[in-house]
Amino acid sequence: MDRFEAMRTLIAAVDGGSLSAASRSLAVPLPTVSRRVSDLEAHLGSHLVIRTSRKLLLTEAGTAFVASARRVLEELVEAERAASGEYRVPCGELLLTAPIAFGALNVAPIVHDFLRAYPEVTARLALFDGIIDLIDNHIDVAVRIGHLPDSALVARRVGEVRRVLCASADYLAQRGEPRTPADLADHDVIAVEGLQCYREWNFARHGEVRQISIIPRFSVNTAEGAIGAAIAGLGIARVMSYQAAASIRAGTLVLLMSDWAPPPVPVQLVHAPHQQQPLKLRAFLDFVAPRLQERLRLIGEQFRAYGSPAIA
Repeated sequence: MDRFEAMRTLIAAVDGGSLSAASRSLAVPLPTVSRRVSDLEAHLGSHLVIRTSRKLLLTEAGTAFVASARRVLEELVEAERAASGEYRVPCGELLLTAPIAFGALNVAPIVHDFLRAYPEVTARLALFDGIIDLIDNHIDVAVRIGHLPDSALVARRVGEVRRVLCASADYLAQRGEPRTPADLADHDVIAVEGLQCYREWNFARHGEVRQISIIPRFSVNTAEGAIGAAIAGLGIARVMSYQAAASIRAGTLVLLMSDWAPPPVPVQLVHAPHQQQPLKLRAFLDFVAPRLQERLRLIGEQFRAYGSPAIA
């Protein structure tokens, strides 16, 4: 019996909730998965799991063993990295995540440059707008927009972004330009929302905070869709500053109510702590952080040129 393989199989079954799930995730026949778990139990002389018709349950001994097995496998991976030279020269694969629009516009171009600079490193960039658990999914670095909850993760701040209002010049010529949040009641608005509705918009100026309720003329689940609708003259869109920057620079959208910009939210590079940080990760962080910081600074300079407060 390969004990490491048996431990990986057991953990896959626990994480997936069943032996069948482990079979699918490991691409191993179900009888093989079942045999590995049974052989491990026989070797330990203890029942680790309780098999039911719907799911897999851990016994008390199984709970303790799985926790220890995770640590053992993590240490094995670290040992393999050290032996392969990953701590001496940047090499190997990096798994990265970022929000969809921000990642496509700002992260991906920097990753391209990084890969050209470090030919022995490969990268997978997964773009998601949701929060993904870095440790469970073995993610090396995540770009996060927003305030982070307290955790054991390591964060490096690289800048900030805000939400901005914008509309086409044609729309404003017909309907006029809003000056205060209350003026939006007389306008068509475009919201970014999915199956769940977000109908409260917050604004702030000189310490004064206002919240207004909206009824969108049009809503869509991507910023690109909202920007396209605003360019088409359907109303006033509220998107992130970096999402609107190109359209405002091109003159297809006009920045509105910049003095009522809500408080900024931070942009951070986040990763799990390491006793010995892989060189590929250290090289990536050192490469990406200043370049991403510069991109956000330049976008902020653009908005300042339009009379907006310091935003990115």
